[in-house]
Amino acid sequence: MSEAERESMEFDVVIVGAGPAGLSAAIRLKQLNADLSVVVLEKGAEVGAHILSGAVVDPVGIDKLLPDWRDDADHPFKTAVADDQFLLLGPAGSIRIPNFLMPPLMNNHGNYIVSLGNVCRWLAGRAEALGVEIYPGFAAAEVLYDDAGAVIGVATGDMGVERDGSKGPNYAPGMALLGKYTLIGEGVRGSLAKQLIAKFDLDRDSEPQKFGIGLKELWQVKPENHKPGLVQHSFGWPLDRQTGGGSFLYHLEDNQVAVGFVVHLNYKNPYLAPFAEFQRFKTHPAIRATFEDAKRVSYGARAITEGGFQSVPKLVFPGGALLGCSAGFVNLPRIKGSHNAVLSGMMAAESAAEALGAGRAGDELGGYDEAWRASEIGRDLKKVRNVKPLWSRFGLYLGVGLGGFDMWLNTLFGFSLFGTLKHGKTDAAALEPASAHKKIDYPKPDGVLTFDRLSSVFLSNTNHAEDQPVHLQVKDMELQKVSEFDKFAGPSARYCPAGVYEWVDAEGDSVADKPGTADARFVINAQNCVHCKTCDIKDPNQNINWVPPQGGEGPVYPNM
Repeated sequence: MSEAERESMEFDVVIVGAGPAGLSAAIRLKQLNADLSVVVLEKGAEVGAHILSGAVVDPVGIDKLLPDWRDDADHPFKTAVADDQFLLLGPAGSIRIPNFLMPPLMNNHGNYIVSLGNVCRWLAGRAEALGVEIYPGFAAAEVLYDDAGAVIGVATGDMGVERDGSKGPNYAPGMALLGKYTLIGEGVRGSLAKQLIAKFDLDRDSEPQKFGIGLKELWQVKPENHKPGLVQHSFGWPLDRQTGGGSFLYHLEDNQVAVGFVVHLNYKNPYLAPFAEFQRFKTHPAIRATFEDAKRVSYGARAITEGGFQSVPKLVFPGGALLGCSAGFVNLPRIKGSHNAVLSGMMAAESAAEALGAGRAGDELGGYDEAWRASEIGRDLKKVRNVKPLWSRFGLYLGVGLGGFDMWLNTLFGFSLFGTLKHGKTDAAALEPASAHKKIDYPKPDGVLTFDRLSSVFLSNTNHAEDQPVHLQVKDMELQKVSEFDKFAGPSARYCPAGVYEWVDAEGDSVADKPGTADARFVINAQNCVHCKTCDIKDPNQNINWVPPQGGEGPVYPNM
């Protein structure tokens, strides 16, 4: 569509994504220059609707952005960490790792257990009070460029498009939001960030980005099982020694407990099902007692960046920059990224404000890209840069032990015996053919402690109009059949935490564990999608492309 057919609005800065990074950038811009026009686009129906994280927040970023936040009676940081535990799980028991063995950076005291969605809602209020315009329910679907190839803004998706691509009776074209600079804070594996990284070759000098899939439930537990401020992390069972991952158990206020499970997406066995591993984890003797006579109230899933220091791409391109998880600023062993997201938003905002003050527009914000490695973000990520590759190479016991040793060396002496290790393969390339692995027999859910995916998706309040184009685009359906199904036994039916993908025969019966079935066909239940992006990451042929659906559709997380 030509720009002449679209309505357009002009701003000094356009920000994509109302997460911690985007909102912090917006706030910082207005703090520096109240006269700047700043807009934030959010694809969720409301701010926070698509935000999912553990979350234990290190307040270093918020302290810097809003030094007076503790004076705000409405702030969401209600539960300070009171107890910090690390467990190694076996099939029937657990060992608590003494806190003194953990590097200081792993200490959670001084941090807060929060709903990150509620943090974003609060930040949005602070931003709007400064004059920032926030438009929820508008997904940025396209990057706009000038004749020289510089980014000049984004366009929202067209509305009212029918499933066959035709314009329906309620069709309305998207709007162009033009900015002197465009900041991309879409979160993990953002659709626009992915395009920009490819177009400008931003990852040319970095390692492949690595990912995990994080699954989370929020429970209301009995008062006697609630320990406000308890933070418990574990690794080990139910995953095998070669599959990376771990859990979290966070006790918030009001008898709420957030339980989550992360599986590193460089796993090899196509029969592995992250959702089923999460359900199995809750049955461990060290875990299940917390959920006795409890009620599950919410569920969600989201990919997590795990590549760290060596996987961060170049952050700037002509006309804009990448922020937060779009840049890959998660500290994996800490399972934290929101503090770095806030700091990156501030740094990008400061660089943009300086450029605008000098009368510049549409060029690269080089100061931001040059500064991050020497900043709090770089110092945070550099200390843990080898934890992921060591775990991937040497497995649970040796890999985690070497990772801990390396963190201590970096903390005490500022160097590593390993230098900076490479990640090597992408997560998609790590998957091995089904013929090299055995099927995993997962127990059936009991509906009390363990659940199926469809009942879980119901708790995520996910909704998509069924008459719109499918937003999960398969590039080559024949390749999906001969490779994803016949060679890899249809892992999409297992890695998806929402039951979006099925392989069925002519009668509609599942054949996901029967590779080679001649009449197998691929079914995409796009209305179930919780926007986790796992398919976009883990498909072995990179044959599935996730794009935003129309409007503010998807999950609606009330307090995740």
